[in-house]
Formats: sequence, structure tokens, C-alpha cells
Amino acid sequence: MRTWRWKRFPLILLTVTLAAGYLAAAHAETVRNLVTVGGVRSNQLVGYGLVVGLNGTGDQATQVPYTTQSLLNMFQRLGINLPAAVATNLQPKDVAAVIVTAHLPPFAQPGQTINVTVSAVGNASSLAGGTLLMTPLKGADGQTYAVAQGNLIVSGFGASSNGASAQVNVTTAGTIPNGANVERTVTNGFDRAGPMTLELHTPSFTTAARIADVINRQLGYGIAEAMNAGEVVVQAPASPGARVTFLSEIENLDVIPETPLAKVVIDARSGTVVLGQNVTLGACAVAHGSLSVTISQKYLVSQPNPLGAGQTVVIPQASVNIKQSNAKLLMFKPGVSLEAVVRALNAVGATPTDLIAILQAMKAAGALHAQLEVV
Repeated sequence: MRTWRWKRFPLILLTVTLAAGYLAAAHAETVRNLVTVGGVRSNQLVGYGLVVGLNGTGDQATQVPYTTQSLLNMFQRLGINLPAAVATNLQPKDVAAVIVTAHLPPFAQPGQTINVTVSAVGNASSLAGGTLLMTPLKGADGQTYAVAQGNLIVSGFGASSNGASAQVNVTTAGTIPNGANVERTVTNGFDRAGPMTLELHTPSFTTAARIADVINRQLGYGIAEAMNAGEVVVQAPASPGARVTFLSEIENLDVIPETPLAKVVIDARSGTVVLGQNVTLGACAVAHGSLSVTISQKYLVSQPNPLGAGQTVVIPQASVNIKQSNAKLLMFKPGVSLEAVVRALNAVGATPTDLIAILQAMKAAGALHAQLEVV
């Protein structure tokens, strides 16, 4: 008998409660946690390479011909020329074609090392135990900025026997800590004389004005000016050394950022619901029930009489049961806090799917005092 059943799972909400709401608003942050310096950014690097030393888990040459082609090209660069008959029938099982990615941090200098991520692009089943061969990593301009090579660290593993298999995490991607040497620097506008721009992580007119005000009170009025909700322009010294000291002083200044907006974030694909600390409700009543559907199927055998004509047949028989629980009515007073909402919804056993439907209905009714964002 096969049974399909829709089950209810308990709702788990993570809440952070504070002694008083104004304490959250009065929490100060350093400027370094709120802004980045304009033009100072990391850059993405990418490269194509080969991973060797796999225990028979590499690409299948008949289905992934570019792996064998890349291996033959590497042999030629190393001075190894295989006969045409051997090259045509070459089918290594311990080699895999991979894409190597990395982030080049700002101010990285030649000789420094960065972490790289290695991902299979063929039909290799696992990269565990493999070694990445020398792979140039290029930027968006086509220039080589780093060279990667080393032994892979793969967090996943798998096993199979007699048609049964089991796997934990991903076995076709791994990392090489400090696996690439930086070969070229990326120029930025930090060394150029003139004003510098502080770009806010979260644009806010209030936070931008407060940052400019704190800088002017500490370093002199006229030094900083908030241009808009996302940029604060500061008049920095001309010499590089003085600019470093100047930015160091700014980074360590304390600023009280604007109180975050009341927001509810919903991820309908995973059933995740996150409610911000400033979410409140107006007066409303909520009634929500649940529906449980059970589909069962069993097989009956029909046999003819011992001396009668006929054949033995199997007859499937299915049954469908539908159960709907009574709706529970919840009353919320105006200005009710997030903590009270969480307690009430947990008390009735609301699942994440139920909570999503309830919050969307509250927003449509005008009772949810928060922005509803679906990701």
C-alpha cells in the first residue's frame, strides 16, 4: 500500500527581544561598518583548468571530448607528442575539466595568495583527492591577474554498491585555500589626489547626514558633505600616507544609524519567514484552518473458481480521505508587538506556509505595519 500524506510541521521563528525599543535605535556603529570607499572593491577572476589524480571519478572522454583535447594540448606544451592512434583512443578516467573562480581583494600585491573555488564542468562524479594543474585566472579585461594550482579540499563524499548509492554534500566542487598567487595589481582611485566618496551599504538620508555631521564635528566643518542617501563626499589630503591616516580616523568614528524599516521577508520556495524588530499590527482578527489529504492505494487479487474459466488479475483500489480542522480565530489589538504575534501563531501551530498566507492577508487588509518583501 502506498500512501501520500501532506503533514504539518512546527513553526520555528527566531526573535531577538530588547529591553526597550529605543535602545536598538540608539545603538552606535563605527563608520567602517556602514560605508565602503568608492573605487576600492574586489574583482572576480575566472579560469579553465584540469584536475588530475582522481580515483576513476573523472570525465568520460566519449561524452566530454574537451577534457581529452585539453589534456593533449597540455602534453604538447610540455613537449610530449603522442602518436595519432594513441591520442585518438586516449580515454583517461582520472582527469576532469574544471572552472576555477576567485575574488581578487583590493590592494592585493604580486606574490600574495588568495583562495580559489574549483567546480567540475563535465560529467565527473567526484573531485576528491584531485590536484589542480597550473591555471591562469583572468579578469573581465582578459588580463591574467593570478595563477592557481594545488590540492583540492572537497567537503562532500559518496559511496555506491550494487546499484545503491549515498552522497553527503557536493563532491563535484572544492576549494584550495591560498591556492592562487597574485601576479598583477588592480589600479584604483585611492592614490589619486582629490575628494573621496564614502558609499553607504544601506542608502539612508538620515544615516548619510549623521555620518557627515560626525566627521565635520571631529575633523573640522566643511570636510564632509552628504550628496544623497548613498554617498558622502570627504575632502581628503593629497598624499597617500595622509589619506590612509585620514580614513583611519573616519572609520573609527561612532555613528547612530537610522532605525531600520519595519520589514517582513518571505522566501516562499523554502518556507522561510523573517520578521523585523519593528513590525507591528493594527486591530484585526485572523481565522485560519488546515486541510489534510490522504491518498491510499492497495492491490486486490481476483481469482476464478478452481474449476471455472477465467484468469487471476490484480485490481488496484484507491481511497481518498479529506480532513479539515476547525479554524481558530485570533484577535490582535492595535500596536501589538512582534513577540505577541509570534506567541499567538505558535500557539495555534501555524506552519511557515500558513504564516505566509496570514501575513499576506494582513497586509492586504492594511493591518500589517511593515513592508512585505518576497524573495
